[in-house]
Amino acid sequence: MSLEDLRAKVLFHNSIDVWIQYCNEKGISWNDTDLYRRFIGHLRNQSMNLNTFNLCAHEAGATELAKKEFAESLSNLKRADADYATYTIRLSDGVLKAIRAFDINKE
Repeated sequence: MSLEDLRAKVLFHNSIDVWIQYCNEKGISWNDTDLYRRFIGHLRNQSMNLNTFNLCAHEAGATELAKKEFAESLSNLKRADADYATYTIRLSDGVLKAIRAFDINKE
């Protein structure tokens, strides 16, 4: 599934689902919490409107154990750094462009 496919379902998504789809498009593993933190930092640097979203893994439709564990790890880490939190993201064309501009090797 692409980010466009995700956007076609509903307008707003949680940042974990967006992160997973971004990683799928890039062919990289999505369960690296530090890389997720850098991704959220990149989005903040793009002046995106990110609203904190208290997410439980089962609320996100997480049926896979790995996704549930990832959400729980982020929840534990967000106390130290807000970039580990989960956010609501509106997938507009500009936002998709900013997401795809994230470079895992530079951030």
